[in-house]
Amino acid sequence: MELWRHFFTLKMIINAENLILGRLSTVVAKKALMGETINVVNVEKAIIVGSKDDILHRYERKRRRGETLHGPYFPRTPERIVRRTIRGMLPHKQEKGKLAYKRIKCYVGIPQDLKDKKIETIDIAKLSSRHMKYMTIKDLTRYLGAKDYGN
Repeated sequence: MELWRHFFTLKMIINAENLILGRLSTVVAKKALMGETINVVNVEKAIIVGSKDDILHRYERKRRRGETLHGPYFPRTPERIVRRTIRGMLPHKQEKGKLAYKRIKCYVGIPQDLKDKKIETIDIAKLSSRHMKYMTIKDLTRYLGAKDYGN
């Protein structure tokens, strides 16, 4: 059964611009568990909902957890933050979760090899007018000290 999935893998490209990170992550995790290969582009333009102070405090606490040489590592760059959030939605310690996690790729901007392909969006993850307080991943990574990508 696993052999036919190798030959007929479905590939999906998702534009993360103005999509809520948590909702995006759940959809991507479900599709990856079902065997699809997912590329997420424009991850620096994804949105975290909540007040700016709460978001910054929560992610700064995640960064400081552990010690210098060991402990849980939490990334600073946009593509790794999004990928780590998606990993939280997967059973990443089981074999099916590990395989699903390998099928997910995240990119800042749109790579040259994906520009001419069909890029989709997720309607249920779009930012609505009721979300008054939010922050982009790009702003968060600037605060955490990641290099600026110039986008």
